[in-house]
Amino acid sequence: MTAFSADPDRLKHLAEALVDAARRAGADQADALAVDGRSVGIDVRGGALEQAERAESVDIGLRVLIGGRQAAVSSSDHSRDAIAQMAARAVAMAREAPVDDTLGLADPDQLATTRDASGLRICDDLPEPEPAHLQDLALRAEAAALSVKGISQIESANASYSHRRMWMAASNGFSGGYARTGHVISTVAITGEGTGMERDYAGESRVFAADLPTPEEIGLLAAERTLARAGARKPPTGAFPILFDRRVSSSLIAHLLSAVNGSAVARGASWLRRDMGEQVLPAHMTLSEDPHRPGYPSSRPFDAEGLATRPRDIVTGGILQGWTLDLATARKLGLESTASAARGLASAPSPANSNVILTPGDVGQDQLIAQMGRGLVVTSMLGASINATTGDYSRGAAGFWVENGQITHAVNECTIAGNLREMLMTLVAADDALPWRGVQVPSLLVQGMTVAGA
Repeated sequence: MTAFSADPDRLKHLAEALVDAARRAGADQADALAVDGRSVGIDVRGGALEQAERAESVDIGLRVLIGGRQAAVSSSDHSRDAIAQMAARAVAMAREAPVDDTLGLADPDQLATTRDASGLRICDDLPEPEPAHLQDLALRAEAAALSVKGISQIESANASYSHRRMWMAASNGFSGGYARTGHVISTVAITGEGTGMERDYAGESRVFAADLPTPEEIGLLAAERTLARAGARKPPTGAFPILFDRRVSSSLIAHLLSAVNGSAVARGASWLRRDMGEQVLPAHMTLSEDPHRPGYPSSRPFDAEGLATRPRDIVTGGILQGWTLDLATARKLGLESTASAARGLASAPSPANSNVILTPGDVGQDQLIAQMGRGLVVTSMLGASINATTGDYSRGAAGFWVENGQITHAVNECTIAGNLREMLMTLVAADDALPWRGVQVPSLLVQGMTVAGA
């Protein structure tokens, strides 16, 4: 057990002590984080334990503000002397920083009244799983994958658990915190040998262990995906429709989310910077976020500046409704924060989204493949060349070739390219979005992209 578990108020005391130390050191304003984390991960291979890792830590972070200047520092030493030295160092750093008049904490009347995550179901209250139990889960996933004819080996099979609790305190009077857990099972399978080797994976993560698929389901899915990749070759070069499988379709929406992030908009580094109130998705699509979805990975009651989070539409009926903002970017743009601040221990707040959902379609992926005629289904991507200012898009991809509305063979070693503004306006969604994802997006068909293959 961690020291935090023995003393549930320890993080609160640490965060508040950091703020007090910062004020004594000369800060005008300060906020602090104290985080208790523990994790255990088990990797197996060949029916035996390959690696076991366990980590436990209590870490602290402090941000100070002085006359429009800020600095952030972190430490794993939380003795009284270390806290005092940390505060003095942060204040000295802030005095050398450039002035930004948009910096500052929330006013007290802006702060969330809910200071914990009760009702969000983001922490499993069962005891931490024993390493032997995690090893058994990983072994079962590996065995299931190996039981499928054609699988030559398992690159890795893993089961892991994490528990993280944080407390945030600030000189404006905010003090609150909550805990979060995660359970993961994953498998990577291989078929073939040498230059004919192909691999694929399956993995799932949940807040509650009881919500995970069985390790056998994960192992068998990894094997099925891997065998489907056997005999992959380059596709032809040309302009074709591309179907982004639900495993990768969220990346398209992530690019949109990056473009409406207040940090990018305030810098002028967004291809959507002039599109507030304009159409950015097909008219039947809505893109929303809900930080209060029970049991979901990004749920949170308040943001990293102590503001109450709330559901909102980012895009409604295809029309861009607004930017994703923290306090500083909102002030830069003359708007109000969307309570979207996130931060690390040694970083200032910046805008981030929580539990994003795109309107699903009303047809299955098979129907979209039939509709394609001839084109590419993308199931994995690597590398990226995305021009944040223009939206020009290019990525390496692998997946399956489609002829006459039917998948014919696996493909690899190709590049897909287009422009995000044009791509997003042609989206056709399937009805196959998976739950429990931070960005819940179905398979998406995009018309007229360029494929560079053979």
